[in-house]
Amino acid sequence: MHLIPIPAFNDNYIWLLHDGKQALVVDPGQAEPVLRLLDESGLKLTRILVTHHHRDHVGGVSVLHQQTGAQVFGPGQEIIPEPLHRVCEPDAVLWAGWRFQVIDVPGHTAGHIAFYAAGPLEADGSWAQAPIDALPPHSGVLFCGDTLFSGGCGRLFEGTAEQMHHSLSKLAALPADTLVCCAHEYTLSNLRFARAVEPNNAELISHDMHCQALRQAGRPTLPSTIGLEMRINPFLRTSQAQVLLSAQRHDPHSHNPQTCLAALRNWKNSFA
Repeated sequence: MHLIPIPAFNDNYIWLLHDGKQALVVDPGQAEPVLRLLDESGLKLTRILVTHHHRDHVGGVSVLHQQTGAQVFGPGQEIIPEPLHRVCEPDAVLWAGWRFQVIDVPGHTAGHIAFYAAGPLEADGSWAQAPIDALPPHSGVLFCGDTLFSGGCGRLFEGTAEQMHHSLSKLAALPADTLVCCAHEYTLSNLRFARAVEPNNAELISHDMHCQALRQAGRPTLPSTIGLEMRINPFLRTSQAQVLLSAQRHDPHSHNPQTCLAALRNWKNSFA
């Protein structure tokens, strides 16, 4: 299997997964870069997965469906271009022998979903990744849309902090070596904020420097892994004493993981 982040707009990634013949894409906000890669690689698009209704995630769905005939699967409770196979937890989407489990993750939008497929994805458990650095062996892949970012989480446009905390807790429970395929290249700004929350987190500092080097070289910082995010992402670390203490400096009412997440999200919204 090959996993490719296709850049779109200013900072979106459309994730494309292929086996050399057929392909699947996730959250195609634009059709053109997907069609170009399909043509260049001689791939047939057979599945489109959608995590939520925002335009930068669905703008290319109709054109891709019309030109390729690919089936579209998306959240059952949101307005997505038709025709659409509506799914929600605990549904699953099958593709190329793989089972993508649907996970309900409201918070960023009311009906946001994620897709998780367990591995191994090849007989030897390997992925071909270009131009991404080699990662340790991993057990699966998560397409999480705008719920979880590397070093951060999505804004609460339609949901509550309690919903987002519950959603992130579901994702945090996945195997540590799960690849986290976020939909935006927000990593550097997220890590600046994370370092303000946990200024003494050595692994966070090291990862920030690594990601800065990647971006200077024009390379993606993604995918991440669940294990890494559990060590560097303050929104997954709301039970940690330092994270809670930092949140309380901005909102004295932060006293548990849910209120801590709310304080962090409000702080991040205005963080320079």
